[in-house]
Amino acid sequence: MLPWMTYEAMYDEALTQPEQFWLKAAQRVTWKQAPVTACRTRSDGWHDWFPEAILNTCHNAVDRHVENGRGEQAALIWHSCATRERQVVTYRELQGRVAGFAGGLRSLGVEKGDRILIAMPTMIETAIAMLACARIGAVHVVVFAGYAGPELARRIDDVAPKVIIIASCSFQGQTAIPSGSALNEALAKATHRPQACVIVQREACPASLLPVRDHDFRMLEQSAPAEPVMLRSEDPLYILHTSGTTGNAKGIVRDNGGHAVALALSMDLIYGCKPGDTFFTTSDLGWVVGHSYGVYAPLISGCTSVIVEGGATASAIRKLCHEHEVKCLFTTPTQMRLMRQESRHLSGAILPALARIFVAGEYADPTLLDWARSYFRKPVVNHWWQTETGWSITAHFFGLPEREPVSLMNDIGRPAPGFRPATVPSMPGEQCGEIVLSLPLPPGCLAGVWKDTEIRVPAAYFDETRRYYRTFDEGMIEPNRAVHMLGRSDDVIKVAGRRISGVQIEKIIAIHPAVHACAVVAMPDELRGQRPVAYVVVESQAVCEPSSEEIVALVNEVLGRWVGLKEVRFVRHLPTTVSGKITRKRLLVS
Repeated sequence: MLPWMTYEAMYDEALTQPEQFWLKAAQRVTWKQAPVTACRTRSDGWHDWFPEAILNTCHNAVDRHVENGRGEQAALIWHSCATRERQVVTYRELQGRVAGFAGGLRSLGVEKGDRILIAMPTMIETAIAMLACARIGAVHVVVFAGYAGPELARRIDDVAPKVIIIASCSFQGQTAIPSGSALNEALAKATHRPQACVIVQREACPASLLPVRDHDFRMLEQSAPAEPVMLRSEDPLYILHTSGTTGNAKGIVRDNGGHAVALALSMDLIYGCKPGDTFFTTSDLGWVVGHSYGVYAPLISGCTSVIVEGGATASAIRKLCHEHEVKCLFTTPTQMRLMRQESRHLSGAILPALARIFVAGEYADPTLLDWARSYFRKPVVNHWWQTETGWSITAHFFGLPEREPVSLMNDIGRPAPGFRPATVPSMPGEQCGEIVLSLPLPPGCLAGVWKDTEIRVPAAYFDETRRYYRTFDEGMIEPNRAVHMLGRSDDVIKVAGRRISGVQIEKIIAIHPAVHACAVVAMPDELRGQRPVAYVVVESQAVCEPSSEEIVALVNEVLGRWVGLKEVRFVRHLPTTVSGKITRKRLLVS
């Protein structure tokens, strides 16, 4: 039971008594040596959480639940949209498989601190590999299974893995894509040579194993089990690459102790989930949501986690939520738009066990959220976080007895404990500006960036005073601490000296019932400096396609003609990253 009745009481304790707050939160996980200090400043200006305390993340996610009587509870439920396969793995079964595979990694010479690169789709074996690394103190580096050879080679050279783990194939829709050729190309291009490769054989497309180099995943699972290795809280748990806030791909490093504490707290405080509840994220395990809320947070909290391979349809999501009595669904606005499109042929969802739905990863317009609330007849809320933070910067707090104000539901919420946002206006007198976060960031955030076997915090993450973390997101903060997001700093359009966020214009365009998705970017304008250009995807089942004039008139009516929107380009789809985010920079060169 959370000790706070209201958001203000919770947030104020974290603000005014941070040591007390976080040492109390640390009691949610099991320590070999409990922390006596919550936060310590490092020489580089960053911070370590629960320094010198000792624990093992895998023990917290698996073993302790078996020890506490949850051995027969489902830990992971996997569904493949490509092959129609399903697996249910209990905590006891997961413990045996993880311990065995950890022993198999040991037999390949893997030791504490070694990096293990995992290039697999969302599978039970992907989670097993992650947890096995955590068990023996190796650092897992999960990358998107669909990367071509050159991109995979860059990841290999960045982290110098001792072992690479792949599946024999991944899927694009129903089509099996063999993985061996991409691996071989990557190894030919990379300067680093791993000691071994491990292959998960899939029936749809088995691979030929090369002598000496290659090993069968399931054979390694049969190895003598390895016991959890106790680690310092500040030891690295994983590296996850992101282009994120500062442009180029970076390997974000997450620690063990702070990560476990933050995720355990968030499951209760934000998502309102207790041990035994079922949590379902549609995210690929290669992304931060998959790491945080596909694997670690639900398991650390003693919940059941539902994970899916491939893009789940609305009917598949409904079926999985019904069959497994899912309490919380976590998805993306892109997935939600696809569900809205498909739902034209489905009645509203009746899911008694489902308590609430969360979306994150990109902007979700109020029209989309309202549709989802009507369709699912449940609370549907957005929240804001980054790969660098690992959990929500702002959120809605369903674990508190206090009901959230209805006025907050269409925004990204209020700061989670330990996050202290402020805005830096670009012009005097403006209420909005880039959102920065006071240091130290709370536990669970990046410990640094991986570079040449060292963990560093690039200067780009600091403001010029080195007292704040730069989010590179723009917005405004209300007196009640509610945060309103306007978009990325480079998405703000400067029209004749006035600033307008592309997101603000997108909100208006999204109101049109025939609009499926849209993006607004800034184009150079000789007279006004910049002008907005809108790219619009029309709903496939739209009764009547909108005209450019309709879209322009809609924006002018709500925001005014000064915005200067005159050009609307209708496209079949918007460019996105593999995780589903719209890449507006690609529209600028189209």
